[in-house]
Amino acid sequence: MLPEHARGHNRSLVLQTLFHQGAMSRADLARETGLTRVTISDLVAELIADGFVAEMGMREASGPGKPAMLVDLDRDGHRIVGLDLSGSDEFIGAVLTLDGDIVARRSAPVAGAQDLVETVVALARDLVAQAHAPVLGIGVGTPGVVDDHGVILTAPNLGWVGFDLESALREALSLPVLVANDANAAVLAEYTFGGAGDDVLLVKVGRGVGSGLLAAAQPMRGAHFAAGEIGHVTVGTDGGPVCVCGKVGCLEAWLAVPALTARIGAASASEREGILRDAGERLGIALAPIVGVLDVSEIVLSGPTELLDGPLAEATVETLRARTLAEFHDGVRVRMTEQGQDIVLRGAAVMVLSGQLGVS
Repeated sequence: MLPEHARGHNRSLVLQTLFHQGAMSRADLARETGLTRVTISDLVAELIADGFVAEMGMREASGPGKPAMLVDLDRDGHRIVGLDLSGSDEFIGAVLTLDGDIVARRSAPVAGAQDLVETVVALARDLVAQAHAPVLGIGVGTPGVVDDHGVILTAPNLGWVGFDLESALREALSLPVLVANDANAAVLAEYTFGGAGDDVLLVKVGRGVGSGLLAAAQPMRGAHFAAGEIGHVTVGTDGGPVCVCGKVGCLEAWLAVPALTARIGAASASEREGILRDAGERLGIALAPIVGVLDVSEIVLSGPTELLDGPLAEATVETLRARTLAEFHDGVRVRMTEQGQDIVLRGAAVMVLSGQLGVS
């Protein structure tokens, strides 16, 4: 490790500690991080000069001696812009604090847009103008398979193939930009802000079906950046609905919001629970091998609560228990996220925190 790498690591360690634990003295930081007081003093001075850390005042005296000066992340010193391109009717965006709180929202209609890229740029530019503080960076969650340089390898719903969205936005806005798959962004939000464990699978259900996965707190992307693309896994040999991809029996054909809503709308009241349970069973069939291979501790569902919570989630749990090793996997928890429609926006903020400050 080169000295500059060690210093970068130590900066991130200090910021990570303050991010999660809040204001503390320089001596506290030294104890928490294991760094020397001299190193901490130098790093804190550097981070104050860079505008990322601020002195918060003296700690309340609790004994003899001079009270310690507290320092903390300057949570109001910067803002983050997050974009969620997963909607079928509109793109949404927000200005967020470093703690992931949304302070401003904007949206842009997609239907009829002549140039989707210009729509994204205009939305981002509007949000930057609303930040009223230096923007640390722009995070984007988008449908499709995205490589680690922000190139969208394929996003059929948006008509993008091999498109370098990250570079296009960076050049247009002159700000740091990070682009990732929307489900991969969402699982980062669940880990950082939603209390998820180190081994978690998040299933995002909307216009399509995808998932994001953390193993030992590290994102899994896969050899072709397509880890988590479960929507077109065949989950039935008994026929089933025809998927938009042309195959029969894909998970997305059972579970995606438009398809599931249409089936429920055409059914009688007595049939609706059966339709939801059938969709939940198909989801359990798709997830059981993942649970068996990776031993995840929990599965988080993100999407319309009225569809996913209740009979669908219950059938998913029952199917998982029937198809995995009871001794180890009966305790796998399946739950709804509590972050609602903001989960991708908040995940986009985590991407920027991690990329720019080394904080997650």
